[in-house]
Amino acid sequence: MNIELTQQLSNLRLSVILSSLTRQEEQPHLYSDLSFHDRLSLLLGEEIATREQRKIERLVKHAKFRLAAHPSQIDYRASRGIVKSQISSLLEGHWLEHHQNLIFTGATGCGKTFLGCAIGHYFCQQGIPARYYRIKALQEQLRQVHGEGSYPRFLAQLNKTPILILDDWGMEMLTSQQRSDLLDIIDARHEQGSMIIMSQLPVAKWHELIGEATYADAIMDRLIHRSQRFELQGESMRKLEMNLTETS
Repeated sequence: MNIELTQQLSNLRLSVILSSLTRQEEQPHLYSDLSFHDRLSLLLGEEIATREQRKIERLVKHAKFRLAAHPSQIDYRASRGIVKSQISSLLEGHWLEHHQNLIFTGATGCGKTFLGCAIGHYFCQQGIPARYYRIKALQEQLRQVHGEGSYPRFLAQLNKTPILILDDWGMEMLTSQQRSDLLDIIDARHEQGSMIIMSQLPVAKWHELIGEATYADAIMDRLIHRSQRFELQGESMRKLEMNLTETS
């Protein structure tokens, strides 16, 4: 390969095409029966596939999922109040198109976090950005951006993310500032984006948790009425896995 062509590919940041073309020239017998257009198509195909994979890796890294979960790993053997057909329907993405939310409630260890991360990871693979937060970590970050004066910018960035995942919802009562921030986030996302919420607390008790009736009514109205709700049941998945390990 001549120096000029190498430099052109480097300038255009076509690194995969550069390495693939080098490989073709080093093994000409493997490509001798292909036309110029076929070889060019191979080069472009590898470049595109690599870029798509890098994009997925960036999205997954940015999402900061708590668990490296995927829908293919969901265990449907335990009776938890959720079946494979429901997950398959969610993966079709209609809830995203209609800016709906998903709410998973149930006792600790029943798999809420796994489901939320698995669904988020799946849509990252489809090129749709997601962001995972434990609610306490989000509250701490909101406190920091308020102090730095960058709250509007952070809120704008947060609301640009199509899927916002909030875990450990309802662990403690909200302060006045936390209620205000939560309403800002949910109001901005109303009919604009989707959320996945995982909570040990039944939805019926959320109003009390939020406190201050005016805020609670506004938050619940925007959040619940556009949500698909799943109440997970059964024993802790951690306990079941431990029992299976001890039995085997």
